[in-house]
Parts: sequence; C-alpha cells; structure tokens
Amino acid sequence: MQMQKKIWTKIRQWPESTLVLVLALIIGLFSGLAAVLLKVSIHYIKDLLTSHVNIQTESLTYFLLPGLGMLVTLVFVRYVVKDSISHGVTRVLQSISRDKSVIKPHNCYSSLLASALTIGFGGSVGAEAPIVYTGAAIGSNVGRKLGLNYRSVTLLVCCGAAAGIAGIFKAPLAGVLFCLEILLFNLTMGSILPLLVSTVTATVVSSLLLGTEVSFVSSPELFSIKNIPYYLLLGIVCGFVSLYFTRTTLFLEGRIKKIKNVYTRWAFSAVALGVLILVLPPLYGEGYSSLIALLNNNVEGAIGSLLYGSLNKNVWYIPLFFTAVLFVKVFAMSFTNAGGGVGGTFGPTLFMGGILGFIVARVINLSGFSVLPEANFALVGMAGLMAGVMQAPMTAIFLIAEVTGGYGLLVPLIVTSVCSYATIRNFEPYSIYTKRIAQSGELLTHDSDQAVLTLLKTSEVIERDFLTVMPQYTLEQLLQQVEKSRRNIFPVIDEKGALKGIVTLDDIRPIMFRKEKYNSVYVYELMHRPPGHIMIDERMDSVMKKFESSGAWNLPVLDDEYCYQGFVSKSRIFSAYREQLSQVSHE
Repeated sequence: MQMQKKIWTKIRQWPESTLVLVLALIIGLFSGLAAVLLKVSIHYIKDLLTSHVNIQTESLTYFLLPGLGMLVTLVFVRYVVKDSISHGVTRVLQSISRDKSVIKPHNCYSSLLASALTIGFGGSVGAEAPIVYTGAAIGSNVGRKLGLNYRSVTLLVCCGAAAGIAGIFKAPLAGVLFCLEILLFNLTMGSILPLLVSTVTATVVSSLLLGTEVSFVSSPELFSIKNIPYYLLLGIVCGFVSLYFTRTTLFLEGRIKKIKNVYTRWAFSAVALGVLILVLPPLYGEGYSSLIALLNNNVEGAIGSLLYGSLNKNVWYIPLFFTAVLFVKVFAMSFTNAGGGVGGTFGPTLFMGGILGFIVARVINLSGFSVLPEANFALVGMAGLMAGVMQAPMTAIFLIAEVTGGYGLLVPLIVTSVCSYATIRNFEPYSIYTKRIAQSGELLTHDSDQAVLTLLKTSEVIERDFLTVMPQYTLEQLLQQVEKSRRNIFPVIDEKGALKGIVTLDDIRPIMFRKEKYNSVYVYELMHRPPGHIMIDERMDSVMKKFESSGAWNLPVLDDEYCYQGFVSKSRIFSAYREQLSQVSHE
C-alpha cells in the first residue's frame, strides 16, 4: 500500500504535458479494447439469436427480438445502472459544458453493455455513440483519479472519445477530427498530440485483435471529373435529408417520451419497430450488411434474395423500396432509443447516407441522363449525410475515406460533404448532438468568451457574507448589524427568508447618528427594491445582461421559491472569469 502511494506521488510530480501524453496512451489502449469488446459482443449476441433464422422469411422472430432487446436493456438501465445513458455524444458534450468534464464511473462499462444488448437483439441504432461515451468516461475518470485540472481532464475526455471512434472504425484521423469539430472547443497544437497518441493506440489494438481490413469493404470505380455536377446534386439532397433526419428524430423522440409509463412506452415502440422490420428487413440492426452490399454493387444482397425477386419485376421498385427504407429508418431509430434501447445516430447516418447515394445514382441511371457508378455514390453519400447531420464535414470526409479505403474518391467526398454542410446550415445552425444543449444555453462554442460564461455557474460565485435584517427592525437594531458587517448592503428578509428589499449605508447615513430616531424609525421605512435580482440557476450570460441593464455592482440571488441566498458582484464574476479562462485555455 505504501509502495502504491509512493508511485502515485511520483507520477503526479511529472510535468503535465508528459503525464497527459502517457495517460492518452493508456486511455487509447483501454478505449480500443472497449471498442473491440463492443463489436465482438454485438456480433456474438446477433449470431447466437439468429444463426438458425432466415430474415427473408419475415419470421416472427425478427418481430419479437428487437423489442425483447429493448426490454432487457430497459431493465438493466433502470434497475442496475439507475441513470440515463442514452445519446452518448450529447452527454459527453453536456459533461464538458455543464459538469466540468465529470462522467460517472459506471459509464466506463454501462453504455457498452446496454448498446451490445440493444443492437445484438436487432435494435435499429448504431454502436458508435455508446463507445464514444465509454471512451470519454475512461478519460474522465483516469484524469480525475490523478487530480488533474479541468483543462487536462477535458483533453483526456476527448482522447477517450476519439480513441473510441478510432477503435471501432480503425480510423485514427477521423477520431481526431471528430473531437476537434464536435467536442474540443479550444484547439491548440498541444491538444493534437495526445489525441493522435490515443487514436493511433486504439487503432493498433483494434487491428491486432480484429484484423487490418477496413470496416466497409468496397469496390469503388475510378473518379470521373464529368460526374462532379451529380456529386454537387447529391450534396444538396444530403443537406435536405440531414435536415429531415435531425428534426424528425428530435420530434419523434420527444413525442414518444411523452408516454409517462416506461413499460407502455416500451410496448408501443417495440410493436412499431417490429412491424417496420417485417415490412422493410434492412432496418434490422445496424444495417451494415446491406450497406456493404451496396458498396459492392450487390443490390440483391442489400435487399434480400426473396424480396429482390419480386421487386425486380419493375426497375423502379428498387429505388422506391430503398426510398422507403431511407425515410423510415429515422422512425426505427427513434422507436429503439425512446423505447428503452441504447444506441446512437452515428450508424444510422452512415446507413442512410449510403442508401441515399445509391438512390440518387440509380434514379439518374434509370432516367437516362448519365451512367453513374452506384457504388461510388453510395460511398460518397455516407460522407454527405454525415457532414449534414453531424455538421462536421472534415470528420465525414476522412472517416469515409479511412473506413472504405476510398481515398481515390477524395474530390467527390469533399464536394458532396461541403455542399451538404452548406445546405443544412441555411436551415439548422446546430447538429443533432448540439441542438438539445444549445436550446438550454449550455453549449460550449469555439468562442472562448462564450465558453467561459457557459462554464461559470451562478451558484459558484454567490457571496454569502451579507448580514440580513428584518422589516420590523428598528434603526438601532439595524446599526448593530452595520457595526458587525464589512458590507454596505443589508438584505431585508421576512420570517420565511423571502427578500423584501435592501438597505444601504447611503439610505441611513443622514439619520444614523440621530439617537432620537433609533427606536422610532423602522427598516421597512428605509428599505427599497433592488435594481434587479438573479435566480440561483440562471445562466451567466443572462446574469451579465442584468448587470449591464441595471447598472448595479451587486445583485441579490434568489432560489426557486424567491428566498434570499446571497449576492453576486461584478468583481467576483470577473475574478471567476479570469480563473476559468486559465483553466480552459490549452497552451
């Protein structure tokens, strides 16, 4: 025990930059192992349940399995975890913005187990967001265990998240870009090196255990410059479908979660999801097998041979079938998440993007306008939709290039992704990950001033050394408080602690030495309303606006029942601001 303490003491004495690099490697190792475990678990559960069942027969098994998986996950989360763990990327952002990068220890394993159950049973969601949450939790808990400051812990959270992406896709560059575009709001060269160390480590671990083959084996054709106009068109379409994806997902999950009873909500979602999968079999699970089939020009494999035979009677049935899959996938994903399942939007985005690219190419080919390589457009569509939904074009471009080996299509990947991003930005300023947080005013941005104000909490800057008085106090009793106080403001409260007004030294200075007034003048005669007040949970940007509009230097703080809690001063805010700025600035 004594030896362990000595080791920890020596480790803590390392230079911060060295310590962070070493920890980034360790976090990359464990996050990579977690990614491998998640992938293996999903495939094991899926094979165990469906190895003797044919989805093409529209078996009742496929109607029941996703709902059963959602129920098992619901019970696990509700009675074992006892915490909400859905929407992993959004929760990582919330932890950075609201909770000073503190993520609970159980998230190191709970999201992994829950998503493995959900997806293994056929839930129509992705495994990427849960592994991001898992990696981020590993980074947070390692950093806090060593007593690192907010800046370093946040960087390690991002290292874990990036390593999760790198491990599950074997795409180190995409992991780094994901953090830089979505998670890490204050970028310096000092933050890139730990991210690279963690992602490369996770990629090596994943490659050693799962092989070096790319995640989505494809057979793209050579890029033709004459097809650029069609890639531009695909980008615009991706932008509008991204808008549909984002707004429909948030709307559906919100409406479904209005069903208060969790088991009623589960039953409704399970039945709805089961029906959708029976009608459209590619909706089962992540859908990556169908996506890989499209990337290799295997339309029959993407649909299923039995269905393919009936759809092939009319050439337009196939694009219509996939169009239905495209738009209904959002419903299947929302039913899975809202009904108790745990999974992300990352995988469904890739799935829908590949299908969308195929549809655009197939429709143009059938119309006779051109002869386009459908596999190429499916691949590029994956990047286009991701760029729009996540509003992270660089991540989309290099992730798809890495996971498909499609570096030969770098130009159309850039064209489509940028076009998709530009299109959706005209209608929606936030990604699907950030929209919920932005609505509550808790989103950190690349604007350092705004980021610092977001991190500052009103409850943390309250000054409580103001002596209170009551309305019925005499001038003499008030002066007794003045004698003991180091402040020149005296909040007036009633028996229940509610703020009735304030008295300042300026209010009593004309009469404070007139003894004949000591017992004839009361506080309620002297008090006046403050120029404003602040609620204890009020956002700091709102607080600053109140100081600006009122011209006050001190404002009282009230709780939800309007009881007095203390004062906030400009000087205290400025001091806290400078302290917080030093913590978030990566040097």
